[in-house]
Amino acid sequence: MSSAAESGDVDYSARAREALGYSRWWQIAAAGVMMALISPYQYVWSSIEGPLAADLDLQLSALGLVFTLFVAFQSISQFPVGAWRDSHGPRRISLLAGVLAGGGYLGLAYVTELWQVYVLYSLGAIGVGIVYTVSINTALKWFPDRRGLTTGIGTMAFAAGSAAFIPYVRANTTVGGYSEVLRNMGLLIGIGILVGAVVLRDPPTDWLPGRTDGGQATAAAHSGRDYTWREMLRTWQFWDLLVMFAFVNTAGLMLTAKVVSFAQEFGIGAIVATASATILALVGGLSRVVVGGISDRFSRRRAILASAILTGVGLFALVWFAQRGSAIGFVAGVIITTFFWSPQFALFPSIVGDYYGQANSSSNYALVYMGKVAGGTLGGVVAGFLITIVGWSTTFLIGGGLSLLAGIGAFVLRPPNRS
Repeated sequence: MSSAAESGDVDYSARAREALGYSRWWQIAAAGVMMALISPYQYVWSSIEGPLAADLDLQLSALGLVFTLFVAFQSISQFPVGAWRDSHGPRRISLLAGVLAGGGYLGLAYVTELWQVYVLYSLGAIGVGIVYTVSINTALKWFPDRRGLTTGIGTMAFAAGSAAFIPYVRANTTVGGYSEVLRNMGLLIGIGILVGAVVLRDPPTDWLPGRTDGGQATAAAHSGRDYTWREMLRTWQFWDLLVMFAFVNTAGLMLTAKVVSFAQEFGIGAIVATASATILALVGGLSRVVVGGISDRFSRRRAILASAILTGVGLFALVWFAQRGSAIGFVAGVIITTFFWSPQFALFPSIVGDYYGQANSSSNYALVYMGKVAGGTLGGVVAGFLITIVGWSTTFLIGGGLSLLAGIGAFVLRPPNRS
């Protein structure tokens, strides 16, 4: 980074300590814990959908829309929430997130109808979207000198945090007190976010050199002008990025939502299924930091290209090993797919900043992030429908093929003309 605001001449740590009265890393700790607490909504769903379907006497395919609604509400909420948060600060909106996210899981313990699951998971998804936006922007505001590291910590917590929940949930899926598990998780999620919300603060308006309007220093990581979101929509690169993001997330979200059911369909043991769901969360968290760091040193576009292709290859391998009943091969396929899919959430915001500048990167990336809605729809309800028509293997192979198409999109991608 070469901007004055991010140069070594400014002691951001001292400035933050003066403003807060303590280390700014406590802001990241609070944001990271909150991100970990919301992770079950995305990463534990594959472990709770089976028991929920059984309790409600439903076919598993009837719950396919739940994950799609989660992705839609979590993604769509980020654009308006980000704008509101920048104007009013993180605390009040985060308190609302605690009520929504905690209440969503708590309510699942008492549902008696399918529509109630839809409503509760959708409301919880809005809480997840709030926490996600608030946490990422907390890192950006307090760490203009370490944006990559601190946003990586946040997204890693979101991916890996569920590793603490999955074994607990899976161990109680067959006992009569399963509803108690949902109540306990809801209370933990809600109370934890409420406590974290009290800690969160934004920097004072004058804490950065030469800034009195509350804005961040803009990183000089790109050349040329900054694009508004309207200007970005007029470039073909945006639409390429949007489709790429949708396709690669179809593969990843399909695996996330259905890995346990897929394993059980092919007779792979419950222990392996649980291990796969847990590994998915841990590997996904680690890879965001590793691949994201590599992309800082080399080409961001090439990192996206390679990771999209390897995501597809991993999904193909997973199907191949599952058909042959190889538990070790199945787990290896889960690891490969997850390791290369999960970093998209670090790579895409970075390349949006590279291509369209940092001044409007939050709103610009929020629009690209909408591709997750399409990915969740294809990987959730559409995949659930396809499974009933063409079977598990063909459905997962289609997901892998879409990820390969995302790699082709990265191959043709070039920076927009900033003249």
